[in-house]
Amino acid sequence: MSSSSCCTLLIGLLCVVLLGGSLSHAQLSPTFYDSTCPNASNIGCDGSLLLNNSATIQSEKEAPPNNNSARGFGVVDNIKTALETACPATVSCADILAIAAEESVSLAGGPSWNVSLGRRDSTTANRTAAGLFLPGPTEALSVLKSKFLAVGLNSTDLVALSGAHTFGRAQCSTFINRLYNFSSTGNPDPTLNTTYLSTLQGICPQNGNTTVVTNLDLTTPDVFDNKYFSNLQALEGLLQSDQELFSTTGDETVAIVNNFTANQTAFFASFVVSMIKMGNISPLTGTAGEIRLNCGKVNNSTGSDGLLYSSM
Repeated sequence: MSSSSCCTLLIGLLCVVLLGGSLSHAQLSPTFYDSTCPNASNIGCDGSLLLNNSATIQSEKEAPPNNNSARGFGVVDNIKTALETACPATVSCADILAIAAEESVSLAGGPSWNVSLGRRDSTTANRTAAGLFLPGPTEALSVLKSKFLAVGLNSTDLVALSGAHTFGRAQCSTFINRLYNFSSTGNPDPTLNTTYLSTLQGICPQNGNTTVVTNLDLTTPDVFDNKYFSNLQALEGLLQSDQELFSTTGDETVAIVNNFTANQTAFFASFVVSMIKMGNISPLTGTAGEIRLNCGKVNNSTGSDGLLYSSM
């Protein structure tokens, strides 16, 4: 699994849960599939992000924070196909995202944790809500904090979960606002290291191809570690929303970044706590929703093959 796909799976889980409500452990349990699909984790939120466009659904993949950014859906297709062969109509697409997020972090050198399972899949998607409530790459820290707080996540959760940008890629369109005319000043973002600025301007020239991608972490782009935070200290955060965590003078997030830079163990521990909290935000359980047979479309729908890559 590539680091781009790994990061997408984390983003997918974030997309799913930030559109929900309050924290709720509901009926989730790490042992949920022990009797019905005991090898689910080895084979392999409400999964609304995964739904493709249809006559009745506007896919969240095309919401501004996700459009041409959330990728790796073919990986989820492959996992779902294998699970349907082993345990038909049993493991939800939402749980696949949760399991795959943990596995991707662990395989890249990060921490492991017991994933609570038992989510069911939504039968709808909400592109408008995705555009409004998901954190965006150009947003100020105050906006980011308010969006996280609205679903019960605090500043430590914000900084820890942002640390997922220790691997993965981002398109020029997500940070070109920092390179030439930041906040309509006619100048680059002053919180961007000038050497790094020159590098990024070479990758993303004015009026160039904004779909070109570069590493979120310029130091160790394919490893899950704490270098993301030392990058912020060096003013080498790629996204505005990244650098805001360290460059917003006087905010509590600055001390959290400093702590995670000095202590990778503390970052890993906080990341696990925050991922578990995030995974417990308003899951569909019990008889709510459904267990999708194909992650790209609701059950009993007509149209395309529903494969997740089909609309990307």
